[in-house]
Amino acid sequence: MAKVNKIDKNMKFLIAGLGSIGQRHLKNLTALGIHDIHLYRSGKGTLINDSLADYHTHQSLDNALAEKPDAVIVANPTSMHMEVALAAAEQGCHLFLEKPISHSMKGIQSLSRFVRENNLTVMTGFQFRFHPTLLHIKKWLNANVIGRIVTANAHWGEHLPGWHPWEDYKKCYSARKDLGGGVILTLCHPFDYLHWLLGSIKSVFALTQESPILNIDAEETAQIAIEHSDGALSSVHLNYIQKPAQHSLTIVGEKGLIQWDNRTGNASLFLTEEHTNETVSPPAGFERNQMFLNEMIHFIDCVENNKLPFCDLDDGIEALRIALAAIQSIKRKKLIELNGKI
Repeated sequence: MAKVNKIDKNMKFLIAGLGSIGQRHLKNLTALGIHDIHLYRSGKGTLINDSLADYHTHQSLDNALAEKPDAVIVANPTSMHMEVALAAAEQGCHLFLEKPISHSMKGIQSLSRFVRENNLTVMTGFQFRFHPTLLHIKKWLNANVIGRIVTANAHWGEHLPGWHPWEDYKKCYSARKDLGGGVILTLCHPFDYLHWLLGSIKSVFALTQESPILNIDAEETAQIAIEHSDGALSSVHLNYIQKPAQHSLTIVGEKGLIQWDNRTGNASLFLTEEHTNETVSPPAGFERNQMFLNEMIHFIDCVENNKLPFCDLDDGIEALRIALAAIQSIKRKKLIELNGKI
């Protein structure tokens, strides 16, 4: 990705949804010098209205889109993404779609058609693609330093009640199936970065724990086996239970091993025959929000210069298909082939 030295500060944005991620995007846009920002929100969130005094706030999507925003950030609950995205695309708005792009495939084909017909820019918000050491791992893999990939394992466990201590975790969208919650959709980042790093995915098999611990109405654990098209095997473990949190990735190749730890940000390379290892760390001063800031800068650059985003709509669709295949596998207790209809 080329470095962007200048962004269009005159773009008009609409942010749909002011939960934690919507608030983050609002703060980042403001930090980038963009102030023509409209908000579409239900008013059911935890954000205090007084903090929005400087922004145009709408409770009607039609009224919000009547302001003719250049771009819409879709950050409301997952099950409501397509309603906003389709309406915005019909109006010719560029889209920043938070992950997952939806909770089902309903409306996806229509959205793809609107995007093609109107030459719209659509980016999916998988911010880990902007993590500096995951980008370094991508370079290692492109250079084939560990040879043919044999297997990979992604592990993400994080205690759901601790995410937003100021609210009842059972009422947040991550815990509610009707809002598109559950650990598979909410923590779907590994599906994207495994697809990005290791290539297309052929089939999925998944299991979940039958006895819930948090007493939510969506799955709170998942163990997912993945077969890539080139024969490599991956596994993804997700849970809402673990304390302290762990988010890590291990990739095993015929010539060595790559490990990544989100806590430290470090990526390590071990080469078997050479008996050597190398560790790369994020730049000094790196912190989590830099990924979100960089992806927004990239999105604005793509809109302004008609570029294809680093993580586009097709990437969002593929990650959703993998997640839905895992959910279907749990329901049907069988392997799901991704070349079929989900």
